Amino acid sequence: MNSNNMALAAIPLLMVTTSILMISRKWRLMMICLALQYIAMFLLTDLVWTFGMAAVKLVVGWMATAVLATSLSDSGVLDIEDRTVSGGMLRFSAAILIWMVSFSFAPQLKVWIPAGDLLLYGGCILCGMGLLQLGTTKHPLWVIIGLLTFFSGFEILYAAVETSLLVTGLLAITNLGLALLGAFFMSSQSIGETE
Repeated sequence: MNSNNMALAAIPLLMVTTSILMISRKWRLMMICLALQYIAMFLLTDLVWTFGMAAVKLVVGWMATAVLATSLSDSGVLDIEDRTVSGGMLRFSAAILIWMVSFSFAPQLKVWIPAGDLLLYGGCILCGMGLLQLGTTKHPLWVIIGLLTFFSGFEILYAAVETSLLVTGLLAITNLGLALLGAFFMSSQSIGETE
């Protein structure tokens, strides 16, 4: 199976994982979806980068997910925030709107970003869903996941433009820094709740 056929599966995978990240209350499920999101990101960046450079994105994403999962398991958080069914339905409806905007806006990006349709669709979906995640919550876990999701979309779009090893390293450091920042905020919040 060639990489283009595998990348076709990345778009539905991104749509499913970002939707679950929006409406889920279980942190373990959220960490699994974040790890799957990085697999989809790897499949998309593998279209324009070498396998090794795309694998860096996958490994760094999994490391960021592991940092967040470790901080959550150490803090003893089981259900993070009580979300209502109507709130979940609203978030899912907003996700569908983001998908429609992404699929209509992505072809227009070819003027500025010379990339294939799959990269543009994946990048737009991740950027839009990350912004939606950031705009609908104030909990540190969802904020960090929103930032990581938005940043993943940016990296996919930027992968078509730049293939520098230095930029790849800087983006990897930024991803890990966001995960460490999220772990710090979640642990400080759990310490504040126990006092």
